[in-house]
Amino acid sequence: MLVGIPGLEHEHIWISIPFCILYILALLGNIMVMVVILLSTRLHQPMFIFLSMLAFNDGLLCTSFAPKILSIFWFSNRAISFTGCLLQMFFIHSFTSIESGFLLSMAYDRYIAIYKPLRYNSIITIRLITRLAIVFVVRAVVLDAPCLVLIKRFPAFKTNIIAHSYCEHMAVVKLAAADIRVNSIYGLFVAFTVLGVDLLFILLSYTMIFIAVFRLPSKSARLKAFNTCTPHMCVFLSFYSMAIFSFLSHRYGKKIPPYVHIIFSDIYLLVPPMLNPLIYGIKTTLIREEIWKILKKH
Repeated sequence: MLVGIPGLEHEHIWISIPFCILYILALLGNIMVMVVILLSTRLHQPMFIFLSMLAFNDGLLCTSFAPKILSIFWFSNRAISFTGCLLQMFFIHSFTSIESGFLLSMAYDRYIAIYKPLRYNSIITIRLITRLAIVFVVRAVVLDAPCLVLIKRFPAFKTNIIAHSYCEHMAVVKLAAADIRVNSIYGLFVAFTVLGVDLLFILLSYTMIFIAVFRLPSKSARLKAFNTCTPHMCVFLSFYSMAIFSFLSHRYGKKIPPYVHIIFSDIYLLVPPMLNPLIYGIKTTLIREEIWKILKKH
């Protein structure tokens, strides 16, 4: 039984309004990005292929939990099967891991574009993009699947009421009537292996990018190079800042009210998928031009 947002049950209907708007915007925005990239031959470039992969993953990520949350808010449909709960947990954490991997790929793409522009087309190929996508999907499955096995080994649970709006790993683990240290340690290991390693390499990529940009001889070249990175940096900051805050507050913010934890957990999964299409649509000239072309035709 999922509670929704503990302490704010009487406000669920009102909370559902912004949640529903964010979900619809995220879904429509990411579908728009995928359709525009698919229809426009100008956008059949590595950078936009990475973006379409990110948009596809974002659509799946917000759909893996938002419909269930809205059903809790609107119809008090709190029940979820044990298997359904484990599957939701697996998909949420897997899509989050894949998202992090795609953001790392996009940072690497920009690094090569600015640091080694003459070799860009020979390095960033469709073959490399496909391999990276497979690696990040396999990484997510291999790292997140053991979480389900470790939870299924519990002999019993203290209660079947999850004080959360979706099946978050530690929220489920804390219900076990058994020693949860292995689960907790493994959860930390996965978080640092995925978010920690990806974040480290993304920061390294952008540090190298900034060094290369400031070495460019003309001011216009520096501005152009910086502008191509701005959307990526905005997306990267929105995802990782919310991820880190949600992760740390859930584990160490004992003085923070439970509903604040849960609202931030929901925002962390819903806001970046909604922001990504807006950021790329506003900041990327080619996408903006192609959207206008499609709108004019219709």
